Amino acid sequence: MLPPFALLCLSMAIVEAMAGTLGAGIILAASSLSCMRSKTWPPYDMIMILLSSFRFISQSWATLDFLMTMFSEPFSYIEKVFIPATIIFMVLNYSSLWFGAWLSVFYCIKVASFTEPFFIWLKQRIARLVPWMLLTSWLCSITAAIPFALHVYRVYNNFTAPSSLTNSSAMRTTRKDSLDVLIFLSNASIGMPLILSVVSSVLLVRSLWIHTRRMQNNASGFRDPSLQAHMKAIKAVCSFLILYIVYFICVLLLLFSGFSPFSSEELICIVLITACPTGHTLVLIWSNPKFQELPARIWHHINCHVRTASM
Repeated sequence: MLPPFALLCLSMAIVEAMAGTLGAGIILAASSLSCMRSKTWPPYDMIMILLSSFRFISQSWATLDFLMTMFSEPFSYIEKVFIPATIIFMVLNYSSLWFGAWLSVFYCIKVASFTEPFFIWLKQRIARLVPWMLLTSWLCSITAAIPFALHVYRVYNNFTAPSSLTNSSAMRTTRKDSLDVLIFLSNASIGMPLILSVVSSVLLVRSLWIHTRRMQNNASGFRDPSLQAHMKAIKAVCSFLILYIVYFICVLLLLFSGFSPFSSEELICIVLITACPTGHTLVLIWSNPKFQELPARIWHHINCHVRTASM
C-alpha cells in the first residue's frame, strides 16, 4: 500500500494528465478541422497536429501508468510491460519536447522582424523547412530511445521488485554505471530543444522591444493590433520557456539525484513534470482564438440541447 502523500501526489498527477489529454484533444480537433476546411497543410497547423497528437498519447499513457502504480503496482514491473512501456513513453515525450521547441522557433520566425539575411532566408523558407524539422526531430527521439532501452534493461535487472522494496544503493550504483548514457540522452533529447526555445524566446523579446520603441517614437500608442498580437505571442512563448525550464530541472533531478522510490522529492518532481505539458497545452488554447472556438461551440451546443430537453 502506498503512503498517503504518494497517493495524493499521484492523484494530482492523474488529474493533470487527464486535463492535458483533454486540452491536446481540443487542439488536435481544431487544427485538423482547419486543415480539412482549407484542404492544405499550413506549417503552423502541421506542428500543432503532431504536437497535440503525441501529447494526447503521452498524457493518456501517463494517466494509465499512474493508475497502474496506484492500484496494481507489482504489474508495472513485469518485464514485458515495464521495459516497452518506458521506451515508448520516452519516444513520445522526447518528440513532444522537440515539437514544442519548433513551435517556439516558428513563433519567432513569423513574428520577429529582423533584417539579417539568414533570418529573411528562414522566413521565406519556413513552410518548406517545417516538415523536415519535424521528421528530423522525430528520428532523433527514436535514436535517443535506443541507448535508453539498453539502460532500462540494465536497471530492470536490479529493479525487479516493487519500488517500495528496492535497495536505493543498488539503484545509485546502476545510475553511476550508466551516467555517460544518461548525459548523452539528456543533452541530445532535452538540452537541444531547451536551447532552441531559449534562443527563439530571447530573439522574440528583443524584436518586440524594438517594435515597441518604434511605435513610441511614432506616437502610435499601444493599441495597435499588431502590437497586441506581439504581446500575446511573447507572453505565450515566455510561458513555454518557463514551463520548459521547470520540466528540464525536474528531469535532471530524477535522472541524477538518486531519489529513493516514492520519496517526497521524487513525487514532487513527478507532479511538476506532469503539470508542465498540461500548462503548455492550456497556454496554447489561451493564446489562440481558434482553439477557444471549438470548446465554446461544444458548450453552446450542449446548452441548447439541455434547454430543448427541459422544454
